[in-house]
Amino acid sequence: MTDKNVRRIKTGIDGLDELLKGGIPEGHVFTVMGAFGTGKTTFSLQYIWEGLQQGESGIFITLEEDKDAMIETGLSYGWDFEPYIEDDQLAVEKLIPADAEATIQRIKSDLPKFIKNFDAERIAIDSVSLLNMLADDPEEKRDQLFALTKMIKDTGTTALLTAEVKDENPESSRDGLIEYTADGVILLRYNQTDTGDVQLSIQVKKMRRIDHSRKMKPFVITDSGIDVQVDGTIF
Repeated sequence: MTDKNVRRIKTGIDGLDELLKGGIPEGHVFTVMGAFGTGKTTFSLQYIWEGLQQGESGIFITLEEDKDAMIETGLSYGWDFEPYIEDDQLAVEKLIPADAEATIQRIKSDLPKFIKNFDAERIAIDSVSLLNMLADDPEEKRDQLFALTKMIKDTGTTALLTAEVKDENPESSRDGLIEYTADGVILLRYNQTDTGDVQLSIQVKKMRRIDHSRKMKPFVITDSGIDVQVDGTIF
C-alpha cells in the first residue's frame, strides 16, 4: 500500500530520487547494500551532504574510517564537511569494533539520547555489517539489528545503513538480516559482460509506503559523486 501524502527526503543523488519518485520517505530506516567498491560509503556521504545543503543536521557514524579520513573522502568529491562539523550541524562518530562490549553498550545507552539532543534529521551508519560481526550467535545478531533499527525509528530520523553482501549471492546481505528489518533496500552491483567490461548498477529493491521504480539502472561515480543514468540500460 502506497501513501501519496508521505513527505520525501531527497538523497542528493541525481537520478535516484527520480526512481524513488521524489525521495526516501521521512522517518525510514533504509539500507544500501553492495560489494566492496560499489560506492556505499560515497552514497552515505552524498546523502548526508544533501541534508546539510538543505539546512538539516546530520550524524555520520563510521566503523571503518576516522573523522579525518571521512573529511578527506568528502573533499575528493567537493564536499567540505569541516565547517558543518565546527558549526555543530554535523557530528561524526567513530566506533571501535575491536571493543565489542563497549561498542554495543554505547549504541544502546548513548545513541538515542545523542540523536535527540543533536536534533539529527539524517543519520548514516557505515557499516552495519561490522556491527553484526560483534555477535557470534545468529539469534543475537538478529536481536541486535532489530533493536538498532527500532531505536533509530523511534527517534523519527531518516537513517541510511550500509551493508556488505555475500560473495556467493550479491543480492543478499552478509547475514541476510538487514533487508528484512529495514524499510527500504537499495542494491549496488557490478555487472560484467563476456568481454570483461564492468558496469555499476543500482536498483531499489524495496521501499515501504511509496510507489517506486524497480528497474536496474547504470550509475557512475564521478568527481562530484554518484550519478544514476535513469535513461541508460544495463549491457
